[in-house]
Amino acid sequence: MSSLTVIARRIEDATPAHRDRAVDGLRALALLAVPTGHWLLGGFTLSSDGALHNAGPLGTFPGLAPVSWVLQMLGIFFLVGGYASVLSYRRRKGSTRAWLGGRLARLGRPVLGVTAVWAALLPLLRFGLGVPVDTLRTASTLVVQPLWFVGVYAVVTALTPCCVRAARRLGAWAAAPLLGSVAAVDLLRYGPYADAVPSWLGLLNVLPGWLFAYQLGVSWGEGRVARRHAWALLVGGAALFAVLLLLFGYPASMVGVPGEARTNSHPPSLLVLALAAAQSGAAILLRDRLGALLRRPALWAPVVVVNLSAMTVLCWHQTAMLAAAVPAAYAGEVPGLVGAPDSAGWILARLAWMPVFAGLLVLIGRYARGFESPWAKAGPARRALAGLLAAGFGVFALGLG
Repeated sequence: MSSLTVIARRIEDATPAHRDRAVDGLRALALLAVPTGHWLLGGFTLSSDGALHNAGPLGTFPGLAPVSWVLQMLGIFFLVGGYASVLSYRRRKGSTRAWLGGRLARLGRPVLGVTAVWAALLPLLRFGLGVPVDTLRTASTLVVQPLWFVGVYAVVTALTPCCVRAARRLGAWAAAPLLGSVAAVDLLRYGPYADAVPSWLGLLNVLPGWLFAYQLGVSWGEGRVARRHAWALLVGGAALFAVLLLLFGYPASMVGVPGEARTNSHPPSLLVLALAAAQSGAAILLRDRLGALLRRPALWAPVVVVNLSAMTVLCWHQTAMLAAAVPAAYAGEVPGLVGAPDSAGWILARLAWMPVFAGLLVLIGRYARGFESPWAKAGPARRALAGLLAAGFGVFALGLG
């Protein structure tokens, strides 16, 4: 414990006085909710040929849906992303183009790294270890699953200058048109004329749906979101959430459930924005208290560690779960790891597996975190090879090859 105390003290001493600890704490909380949700609400079944297939407990236990309300914290992530981006944008020393290039490179390197590594692993697993093709497809789907977020986040980051102008002109109301846009598309998708609406129309919600909380964060960073606005977001978002859930038949789960005709998150529905509004309001209201709490070195140190490894956690947490499940499949069904998630016993066993997944992620992260740093030693040939491997993995994971 003494060594951990020393490390915590060193991190405390190295923290600049102007660092916004509350925003970093919110980011860490939202980030950790991603692997927690995927590990807790995802599972595997084992087919007769020994292959793994995706499954989840929500189909059997719909009463677990409120858990997804707590773990769906992407609204918080986009909120603090917008807040941090506007501060960074304001401090930039070069051109907007150079600033944006640096931000996008930080997002792209870890994604390129994880997909390139998996592309190299696929033939080894298939032809060297005899892993079934269906298992590899399941694994590839899981690896790609959280990466869509990076693409969306890159797009909204590119829109930061536009968001800043909107915030300076409209303040907290700058996000309102985005909410209205999603509401209009949902009315077409689920209203009286839904049968005449093409299925692709829901894709129109992808950008405004996730830009909503980001724009709130930009307005917050510009100092245009007061406590009265935060209370309106909290109360209004919670009320809208309840109305949509109880009166308009929106699915209770914030993640997709097999067999459900509708889903909230892909693309985001109005229910997602209602939750994001309530979460954003609560986060803004609790900022000062959270900041004061994180003045304690023992609490602040883990926040710093998580933030420094943000993209590693996002990109590799599914690999950590697969590192346990794929070898276990050779032994048959393993409670909480491989086997239908259809009993309370599975839930308890899965909770017991969570620390194992976390430990594997820490182990993988020791080597994978290098992808977050600039690839100074990687020449054009290596970068091109990584790009080709990543593209090949994407084709396989999306079922195009």
